[in-house]
Amino acid sequence: METPIYIVKVTCNDNITIDVVFNDNTERNINVGEFIRVHPHPQYNKYLNPANFKKGKLIDGNVVWGNDLEFHIHDLYSGNLN
Repeated sequence: METPIYIVKVTCNDNITIDVVFNDNTERNINVGEFIRVHPHPQYNKYLNPANFKKGKLIDGNVVWGNDLEFHIHDLYSGNLN
């Protein structure tokens, strides 16, 4: 049986990227700002402000920003947020 993937550490950076470490020690730097710019939405746009973006939290093995923004864990793991 395969172990589920989850995030064990996240850092939300001023440049609207996240540094994540997964439970299998895989590390990624993911450009969330690029995703928001390509998929503008009033709920997401506020996270282009670094002060708002840095409020992201690690909850239940995933990074979330309030009730507005989170990504599927496998997309984060692959580093592809299309």
